[in-house]
Amino acid sequence: MSPQKIVHVSYYPATLARDLRILNDLGYKTLEVQPVDMFPQTAHTECVTRIERVKG
Repeated sequence: MSPQKIVHVSYYPATLARDLRILNDLGYKTLEVQPVDMFPQTAHTECVTRIERVKG
């Protein structure tokens, strides 16, 4: 399975960085990262990331 587009939702920045590195090595490019405050009045933030396969 190698989808053209991926939307990745992550809570923990370290695993997001790890996953994006792996996806980059597999030929994907990060296009946009949007933090989302899903837990008001806490320090926790989700990151929604838009990723696409690089043509080539």
